[in-house]
Amino acid sequence: MEKSKPEDMWQCQMTNCGYIYDPARGDKKGKIPPGTRFEDLPDDWKCPCCGASKQMFKPLAGPDSVAAQSVKCEQ
Repeated sequence: MEKSKPEDMWQCQMTNCGYIYDPARGDKKGKIPPGTRFEDLPDDWKCPCCGASKQMFKPLAGPDSVAAQSVKCEQ
């Protein structure tokens, strides 16, 4: 199976969840086939772990990403 790039993956931003949607894997529980981009998920798709809406996800890479918003510790 081909591995997705971080900029293609999205992470759920719910407390105690952190589920990462990987388009290369899809969502078996939600009957989303492998190869489905996050943008192409149905609007009513929910996180298979916690049930959060699609709007609660942030990209792993890019300007609005989890990494771009994380606080860096300076020593």
